[in-house]
Parts: sequence; structure tokens; C-alpha cells
Amino acid sequence: MGDKMSETNWYVVHTYSGYENKVKANIEKTIENRKLEDQILEVSVPIEEVIEIKNGVEKRVQKKKFPGYVLLHMVMNDDVWYVVRNTRGVTGFVGPDSKQPVPLTEDEMKGMGVIEEEVVVDFKVGDTVVVISGAWTNTYGDIKYINYQKQSVTISVDMFGRGTPVEFNFKEVKVHR
Repeated sequence: MGDKMSETNWYVVHTYSGYENKVKANIEKTIENRKLEDQILEVSVPIEEVIEIKNGVEKRVQKKKFPGYVLLHMVMNDDVWYVVRNTRGVTGFVGPDSKQPVPLTEDEMKGMGVIEEEVVVDFKVGDTVVVISGAWTNTYGDIKYINYQKQSVTISVDMFGRGTPVEFNFKEVKVHR
């Protein structure tokens, strides 16, 4: 894991209303362009499924859990602060003053559904898995990377004759025995 990981925390930024997904996309693009993968590990706009009933018709809809906010799992330093703070749509970090962002506590994060209980999986990097749901059902691939934070695996799938990395949720794959 290394020292870098121990310095990461979850921070919250405030955005213009309706800009949450745009901000997430912009920050993810910046991470890619500036190679900040080891400093900003995850950008999250938590959503929840709610049931709306209109005219007697029940419908499942996805709603943002915290409209106007984006959660970031990151290392706090001047560079990263500057990059995030100057992302279009971001109005500032949440904290007593936006210069000193305050990380979320573990209890706050559990309450927000950011971290669930630890998930134990029966596979490891190098194992062959089969996709059991979604568009890729019955696709086989070798695990290249496991992200416990996002509860996902990246496997190499054969596309047009070459291995292409595709990310799947833990629940979408099972070990091929």
C-alpha cells in the first residue's frame, strides 16, 4: 500500500447545482491528463434509487444523494487543491474555510454510504473470471487489477484481436473454475 495511501482521505467539494456529473467528468479528465491517478483515487457523485409514484404508476429513479456536492478520495496537497478548486463548476471545498478542507470521518462516510463494510472476494489478480451479468455476460478474462474501494475488477477482454481492459463490479463476475 505504501505511505501515499495512508495520506488519502475523502473530501467534499461544493458545486453549482446540476453540475455534479460535469465536475466529476472534468476532474477525471484532469486526473488523466496530469497523471494524478495516485493522488486523486476516486471522484464520486453518490446516487440512490428511489421509488416515485405518479398517477398510480410506480417508477424507480436514480437521484443524487447530495445534490450540489461531489466526493473525492484524494491526497490533500497544494497542487491537487488547486486543480480541484479551479475545476469549472466547483465553488469550493467543504470545511470551515475553503483553504483548509476538512476530510470526512469514517463514521460520516459510512453514514453517507461512501464506504460499505469490507467485501471479501474469492479471486485475486491473475485469476480467470466469467462475467455473469450485463452486456458482457459469458465473457471470460484475466483479472489485471482489483479496486477494493470501488469494489471492482479490471479484466482483459479480447476485442478485435487484442486485450482491452474493462472494469466490472465485484457482483458482475465470478471465478471460472
